[in-house]
Amino acid sequence: MTRRHDYQGDRPNNRLLCALRRQPTDCTPIWLMRQAGRYLPEYRKVRARAGSFMRLCQTPEWACEVTLQPLQRFPLDAAIIFSDILTVPDAMGLELSVEDGVGPRFAKPLQSCAAIKSLAVPDIATELRYVMDAIRLVRCELNGRVPLIGFSGSPWTLAAYMVEGGGMNNFRRAKSLLHTEPQSAHVLLTKLASAVGDYLSAQVEAGAQVLMIFDTWGGLLSDGEYAEFSLKYMRDIIAAVKKNAPDTPIILFTKGGGNWLEAIAKSGCDAIGLDWTVGLDFARTRVGAQVALQGNLDPALLHASCETIESEVQRLLNQFGAAPGHVFNLGHGITPDVDPDRVAHLVDAVHRLSTPN
Repeated sequence: MTRRHDYQGDRPNNRLLCALRRQPTDCTPIWLMRQAGRYLPEYRKVRARAGSFMRLCQTPEWACEVTLQPLQRFPLDAAIIFSDILTVPDAMGLELSVEDGVGPRFAKPLQSCAAIKSLAVPDIATELRYVMDAIRLVRCELNGRVPLIGFSGSPWTLAAYMVEGGGMNNFRRAKSLLHTEPQSAHVLLTKLASAVGDYLSAQVEAGAQVLMIFDTWGGLLSDGEYAEFSLKYMRDIIAAVKKNAPDTPIILFTKGGGNWLEAIAKSGCDAIGLDWTVGLDFARTRVGAQVALQGNLDPALLHASCETIESEVQRLLNQFGAAPGHVFNLGHGITPDVDPDRVAHLVDAVHRLSTPN
């Protein structure tokens, strides 16, 4: 069954912005990582027309169309621009391709310290203009109905893909670089932090109202490695963006980052994204009211019955409690085999169960 939600006819919805600023909301806002993607049949049709994932990303009109698709089905509280976390390395000349069932691959991975040294920071306005053009189109289409989220991968996560040449389970080569050639690792991460800072700032200038940094592989690092090779550079990025856009909320999501909540809360971010391994009550106890919290339903629950989804939503809402500052989300992205009707039930349950009687 296809459900349609006419977001164009709704009043402006600022629940997400209020929650990220830890202000009261009429109910808990919800958006979903990968909310525009392969689980939606309408997305698959556009993807087929585009012919390739990268052509879809790099065509602003198509990127705008698929960004808006989930909001036409579900009363979500935000849009997130359709793009990929690896656009920055692609703009640096590594030639990204993404195939269904295979994942991201770089034609020119970084295989030496010399390659890292010669890597140039891209001209964001030129090399990634297609992202900014898509953001402008989406903002125009949304007409203020819900906020638009922009994003990037973290320097460490981007570096891991760039050194390996694609996605790996353990990123052995990338992790080895931190110990065998730490100076080269820092050179690479410094370049990426500069590029990501410029990229996120450009997204704000184009119209993004919220930013998210995806540190997808931060949880692979040891305690000391995380502080030195991941969090340090995310702090630098946040400081650079906030210098010119102090009122733009920034969400920092380290998958597997439950060990470092206090340090993340002090990074300058406005919200911490949590995966499903960290209890919302546990996280709130550790960081207090310093930042908002985003999360954290296990995406696998979207394969369960509607009754089970509803029960889990209630449990997570109870975990966080009545204080402001909660953004409901998954602990990671929607998987392609999810039934859209389960997503519809999730969104409805979050809004209904979090509305005061």
